[in-house]
Amino acid sequence: MTAIRQLTEQDRRARAEANEGLPTLAFDATTPYDDYVGTDVLHRLQRTVTDVPEELPFLVTTQVMELYFGLLRSEWLLAQRQLDDDDDAAAIQTIRRTVRHFQALNAAWASLSWLTPAQFNAFRDALGEGSGFQSALYRHVEFLLGNKSEALIRPHRRNPRAHRELVAALHRPSLYDSVLAFLARAGYPIPRAVLERDLAAEYEPDAGVEAAWAEVYAGPLAPLAETLTDLAEQFSDWRYRHVMAVRRSMGAKPGSGGSSGLSWLERSMRRDVFPELWTARTLI
Repeated sequence: MTAIRQLTEQDRRARAEANEGLPTLAFDATTPYDDYVGTDVLHRLQRTVTDVPEELPFLVTTQVMELYFGLLRSEWLLAQRQLDDDDDAAAIQTIRRTVRHFQALNAAWASLSWLTPAQFNAFRDALGEGSGFQSALYRHVEFLLGNKSEALIRPHRRNPRAHRELVAALHRPSLYDSVLAFLARAGYPIPRAVLERDLAAEYEPDAGVEAAWAEVYAGPLAPLAETLTDLAEQFSDWRYRHVMAVRRSMGAKPGSGGSSGLSWLERSMRRDVFPELWTARTLI
């Protein structure tokens, strides 16, 4: 019996040595990875409405973009809290991180760049009035960047949670408002009229803010200005890629959600976010 026990112990040690470095392969139920990521739920969310093979990549890409919209909203709300606490170093780090998020978001358009009008038309009618124009999270992202419009909240009136969040976002400071308030507290000459403006209105450029940014570029907060410029550039890239994807897949047809489609997107593309960051360069 002693010999058998010794052999068993030797066998156990040999097996342990053989398995050293291998990942854990046995779990009571689902793997911790699946539990954390929610893969079972995540991969059941792709419910296409046609059998057209091009619809699935269209849907997956759209869902990926929605996840990034939610991430950007969360990060910018964090950056606003950091700015309110006058922690510019932390805010710059957070905003800089969102520039990378936007790079990944913009890269997602590559998954739709192959979509031809014939391929899109094969499933477009089955989407009914569904349109990216109706994305509540994208609307929240635009509000945080200062592109505000009360009219654009109307499609969400029958979704109480989304409507409530958008109404709150409409009336609270944008990320740019938080930046300008921080600069004012730091001693830069941000005009009082800008600081006390109607937060529910779309931001309008101001010559006094432009002059203040020229001063910022000469001081220690220049990295904040450049990080915001990087973000604005990525957002402009997002709009451009959106315009090109629509132009390629459907031309100038009216949008499925009732908008004028391409012409609406082209008008939107001409509106700069953080406008004085661009015009202040002329003063430097």
